[in-house]
Amino acid sequence: MNVLIVHAHPEPTSLTRHLADTAAATLLAQGHAVQHSDLYAMGWKAVFDADDFPDRLDAARLSFVQESGHAFANGRQSPDVEAEQRKLMAADALILVFPLWWFGMPAIMKGWIERVWAFGLAYGYRGAGNAYRYGEGGLAGKRALLGVCVGGPEADYGPRGINGPLEELLFPITHGTLFFPGMQVLPSFAVYDTGRLDAIRVAEATAAWQTRVERLFDDAPLPFRPQNGGGYPDRHVLADHLAPGRSGLTVHLDADPA
Repeated sequence: MNVLIVHAHPEPTSLTRHLADTAAATLLAQGHAVQHSDLYAMGWKAVFDADDFPDRLDAARLSFVQESGHAFANGRQSPDVEAEQRKLMAADALILVFPLWWFGMPAIMKGWIERVWAFGLAYGYRGAGNAYRYGEGGLAGKRALLGVCVGGPEADYGPRGINGPLEELLFPITHGTLFFPGMQVLPSFAVYDTGRLDAIRVAEATAAWQTRVERLFDDAPLPFRPQNGGGYPDRHVLADHLAPGRSGLTVHLDADPA
């Protein structure tokens, strides 16, 4: 298999970089091919703006959807975006490794998503608007895994933790960024209390991460409900008979996918 690892941390001795390198070594030892995008080392342009469209369809007014669709369909994207899309489309799985900064991914990685997830690829697939999303789309068939370095203690991110459950904090990424264009998203891996880890705990975290990466193509993905599986009759709102009396993010997970 071919795996793309994208990581975001400016410090080469960081735990984030260590997890990225560990994932690459683990996959290579299994016989997989690995591509790596080290966003800070690449000097990745994080801001999605008019410079992304060298050949504008409408020079008078910038419409990101219109220009993204035109550029993607006609081979007029900026070279750095095209290069990352080639890596992504060649990959059977994507691993994103990053520190949790202000309850989300670093801006440079968010910018990677915004620029690479083009109209016609990650949304607006096949020119059909929202017909192919949440389980279907241009990235369907690929797997995705998050490796997240969290500064706070695990208790803060538990079911009743003050910061909120980690998987719910990551929902905009797992469900909104990865499942939206069709990827099968695995449960996230997290290392907590990263600023206070001693060598023993780093070794334990490394071993746990190796095990998760080894199972990249075996573990069951999160059971997100697909848009076109019957659960959303109007493609917008969950059917009344599913998760009755409940609301919030967790209703979009099938508690009994079998």
